[in-house]
Amino acid sequence: MESTVFSRIKDTNAWLFQVWLSWFLAMAFTGIGIAFLPVNPWQRAFLGMGFVFSINSSFVLAKTVRDRHESSQVTARIDEARIEKILSDNHPLK
Repeated sequence: MESTVFSRIKDTNAWLFQVWLSWFLAMAFTGIGIAFLPVNPWQRAFLGMGFVFSINSSFVLAKTVRDRHESSQVTARIDEARIEKILSDNHPLK
């Protein structure tokens, strides 16, 4: 197998900065919006709790999708290696 098969795609620093900045701004502005809503404290707490659970669910979903995708790539690589071995062992010109 080639070593390029196992190379990982790396994100640029600009992309990482944009991703983290947008995440931080979204969290900050939503938190500020919830904090200054003209509602009772228990309603504000309920919205804040829902917001925190939504953030957590987003991270868990993203991790699950990534892990599932990576596991399918590993399985495909293993299957490809097995097929290559079978083909090389049973090559008609050998």
